[in-house]
Amino acid sequence: MFRNQYDTDCITWSPAGRIHQIEYAMEAVKQGSACIGLRSNDFAIVATLKRSSSELSSYQKKIFKIDDNIGIGIAGLVADARVLAKYMRTECINHRYVYDEPMQVGRLVIQVADKAQVGTQRVGRRPYGVGLLIIGADQTGPHLFEAQPTGQYFEYKGMAIGARSQSGRTYLEKHFESFEGASLDELIKHALLALRETLSTGQELSPQSVAVGYVGKQGGFTLLEDDTIAPYIESVKRTEGEAGAAPMEAEGGAEGAAGGEAMVE
Repeated sequence: MFRNQYDTDCITWSPAGRIHQIEYAMEAVKQGSACIGLRSNDFAIVATLKRSSSELSSYQKKIFKIDDNIGIGIAGLVADARVLAKYMRTECINHRYVYDEPMQVGRLVIQVADKAQVGTQRVGRRPYGVGLLIIGADQTGPHLFEAQPTGQYFEYKGMAIGARSQSGRTYLEKHFESFEGASLDELIKHALLALRETLSTGQELSPQSVAVGYVGKQGGFTLLEDDTIAPYIESVKRTEGEAGAAPMEAEGGAEGAAGGEAMVE
């Protein structure tokens, strides 16, 4: 079987100027179930699709609480995400112990990105195969960051990572201008609609397979799943049903009018 001689470690460059192990880590993120993040002036939200390996197993946790004002949603290897979540919690605890205040979101993101970057430059280490959407609120307001396995990080108004995430990003690009002044319920609805775009044919949103976490401007991370997320999913489905019924009624009315004109003629 063919073996690539340039992917045995993360410090060997291929003749094309590529580091294959980093690309493999990015591919692991693309293979993970979708994760959606968006923010307004008052809230930052992350929504994820949970997977189960079989009908007999539970759904895999995809959202982690880091501190009272910070949470993350992940796409990729959950085991790597747990390692990074433990590191982030430790940093937040240390910061609170030393400075007696919550850690700034941007500062934590930089430290996580630095930790991820170390795995791309040392023999015996490998990149973390997980992408993070980090939401939080501090004295500068709500924030949404993406941290990549490469060590890069970016701040967004809305972002989607994971499998079929391009469809989710397309939805966010069309509606992001309405996010700033949106209420919490409106943001959750936008997150679920963007998440729905990432589903394959025949799949539907369900309370068991969806989780939403949000943090407000005053802090306080809240996780919605199972029974607590069910009303929002039902609201989205009900809105879709009403939107689908309206064009059909309009079409029927037009046909009736056309038939009446034909009879008159």
